[in-house]
Amino acid sequence: MFPTRLPTFLALLTTLGGLAACSAPTASAPAEDYYDCREVYEPIRGQLLDRHGEPLVATRAHYTLTLPKLAEFDTVAFNQLMGWPDGALQARVFAARLPAGPPPRRPELVPDSLGNMPPDTAKPKPAPPRVQRWPIELTLTQPEAASLRHHAAEWPGLTVRRRRERTYLTQVAAPVLGYQPAAAAPFLYLAQKLERGRYYRLRNPGIEGYYNTLLTGHRGAYHPRTDGHGRVHGRWAADTIYQAGQDLHLSLDAKLQAYAERLLGERRGYIVALEPSTGEILACVSAPSYDPAVLTAPGRNPERRALLQDRENRPLLNRPAVAASPPGSVFKLVNAAVALQLGAITNDTSFPCDQSLINCVHQHPQARNLTLALKYSCNPYFYQTLRAVVDPRPDSAATLADTVAARHTNLGAWRRYVRSFGLDTLLGVDIAREQPGFLPTPAYYDKARRTKNWTFKSIYSLSIGQGEINLTGLQMANVQAIIANRGWYITPHFVKAIGRTGKPLPRFLEKHRTLVDSANIAALVPGMMAAMQRGGTAELASLADVGITVAGKTGTVQNDEGDDHATFAGFAPANKPKIVVAVYIENAGFGGLSAAPCAALVMEKYLKGHIAPKRKKWENWLRCGNLASQRR
Repeated sequence: MFPTRLPTFLALLTTLGGLAACSAPTASAPAEDYYDCREVYEPIRGQLLDRHGEPLVATRAHYTLTLPKLAEFDTVAFNQLMGWPDGALQARVFAARLPAGPPPRRPELVPDSLGNMPPDTAKPKPAPPRVQRWPIELTLTQPEAASLRHHAAEWPGLTVRRRRERTYLTQVAAPVLGYQPAAAAPFLYLAQKLERGRYYRLRNPGIEGYYNTLLTGHRGAYHPRTDGHGRVHGRWAADTIYQAGQDLHLSLDAKLQAYAERLLGERRGYIVALEPSTGEILACVSAPSYDPAVLTAPGRNPERRALLQDRENRPLLNRPAVAASPPGSVFKLVNAAVALQLGAITNDTSFPCDQSLINCVHQHPQARNLTLALKYSCNPYFYQTLRAVVDPRPDSAATLADTVAARHTNLGAWRRYVRSFGLDTLLGVDIAREQPGFLPTPAYYDKARRTKNWTFKSIYSLSIGQGEINLTGLQMANVQAIIANRGWYITPHFVKAIGRTGKPLPRFLEKHRTLVDSANIAALVPGMMAAMQRGGTAELASLADVGITVAGKTGTVQNDEGDDHATFAGFAPANKPKIVVAVYIENAGFGGLSAAPCAALVMEKYLKGHIAPKRKKWENWLRCGNLASQRR
């Protein structure tokens, strides 16, 4: 029984999507009848919008057709009604069918007494037919659903349902956007079934999962006791306060993200672009990527299975967050800053290019100071730089025990300063499954070398960013933000504002400072700018022709299983940085011929909005090769 007049707040039900019901008066009620009412308000999940307010993910109305197994069905007339071409219904039903099972096993052949194998005469058995479960659900558009409802009497047994579902309004940034956990149940079940041990690594709910509680809101249940005139007389049960789902305004630039994804194409690697002064991530590409709707949309199980079974490209991994790898020569910047701080070198320190220590792949003049060493990326120079940090100073009176202890102490001090760059730890980015990377400790080398008497020659690969050291893409971009800011950073993040607050989570407003003085950080910038000049390792990344001064560092990561990996990290404009870009492209060779030009295009696209004609042709070349031919 319902009261004759509901309370005023019940009028909001149509707006908030609530439900109301009232019970009959209780036997112990006073002379005037009272009703125990219950009102439930279901919040609508908040939207994800890019930094310009363009919606990326939202909740929209979806229509589905439930198709039972009919003995007789006029598919021609149905296709005409829906405006589909001939055979469209049959094709959709076929696509919705369950995938075929594994092929039957062939009988094993047994060798005879002499060890000879008999000929394989068994005929291959056909694969079992697909098993079809009914009813089938097909997705409809709103006009298609309206047309079928209008002719519902002519098609008994068919059911059209309208329901709200999470809808992706973009096809980019899949690893970042993620999925609503409840909507991805089919994908998670399939991942657990197919991958077992790798299942938890593959789970990446992205922003949708990380901010799930804020996006979902909280349903409100109110329990007023009303009289016959709709007046409220207290509560008959405890209320649950309604909270609307919050919109999240992301820092992502959707156009820049789409452009960066096109640059990498089907290659394996990542691009991370962020704003150094705020830590806001402008683009975060993990390549190869996929359509974010695949993991939640109905009827796309074959695509989900293909993504899970692609072990070579691993498209489901969010590479910038979870794929930690050696940074290559980009790490020379950190080593140089720490060496300056510890007094092992000065800006004017000169080391010979002694290739008996380590091979130098670049033909260059003598590196008379740190700026030239960074310009030419001289491996022997940075070998001797880190050796000056780790090895104790020559002292004929020192014993072997003192030398070993000093080396352990010096490497420990080096690691402490390097960790202050946000390395070997979780940055705290607002996305799941972030990895901390790795920096070796003295104890690690004691165990790995099986002796405490190891020398610098056994760990020298640290000087060029190789060996045991590993960084993620987010960490590599954050190191550049520290240099751009001359010694501090704000934790990189994807959400710049929650709801109408205009602010991100409080921890994304805090500054973190390194243990290296700002003067020693600033000393790196002239060498990074010189690398863009003629003769520098990153001259193809120069944007001087459009009035942009770039500072950066190339890297080439050695790969024993194939072509080397290309890296680059830098920022622009050099004096007042607005964007930091870190690029890592697998099997792309020298960083200056692939990763550096790729980063330059991303910077120019963001700062200028377009690409100069002389670099426009690079966009397609970078998808499948490098720019080696441009150096001729």
